Amino acid sequence: MAAAIKLAIIDDHPLFREGVVRTLEQIGGFEIVAQGSSRDDALRISEDQQLDILLMDISVPGGGLSAIEPALERHPDLKIVMLTVSEENQHVMTALQSGARGYVLKGVGSRTLAAVLRTVAMGERYVCPQLSARVLVDLSTQSTATAKPDVLAELTSREREILTLVAAGLSNKRIGLQLNLHEKTIKHHMTRILAKLNVSNRTEAAMTLRDATEHQHPPARHPA
Repeated sequence: MAAAIKLAIIDDHPLFREGVVRTLEQIGGFEIVAQGSSRDDALRISEDQQLDILLMDISVPGGGLSAIEPALERHPDLKIVMLTVSEENQHVMTALQSGARGYVLKGVGSRTLAAVLRTVAMGERYVCPQLSARVLVDLSTQSTATAKPDVLAELTSREREILTLVAAGLSNKRIGLQLNLHEKTIKHHMTRILAKLNVSNRTEAAMTLRDATEHQHPPARHPA
């Protein structure tokens, strides 16, 4: 029998929190080891408990998004999933770029939430379908506008789209689902991307995209 997924829930609405706990316990396969209602609670719990997943709302006091990076700095293997009402693209992108492994809207069915948490626990990423397409457009637009032409010019629009999702940490399987393509088609595109960028793996390809973007928009330097 597989070990239960150890989970902490951070939300400043006790009734909602209790409902999630009750639902996951009824479904089975989850152990709720802690609950909290703020950013400080999230950081304390992630430090004190041996967690698989931290399930957290964005709008908790102190800001859920601001808890992601410090929690992962201390515990890189921790998987963070945002459960929120916010559909703002910037919130989704900030969460993923900060290291969150999932972004789920409140109101999702209990069975779906459980499936998402299991998927994340196995190392996959997840963005709810109604948001993923919009975020994909934003990411693709940004990479197209800021990439160095001499580095990425040979990539087709589809290849650049796939590379953007790779840089966001999605697996070939998840990219295929989001783009409605077979996983083997994604693998074929990745082979061509690696060859065109003259790199040996997907991590190097993602770094090439990042470096090209930063080259066009270097961080601002503040006067001493």
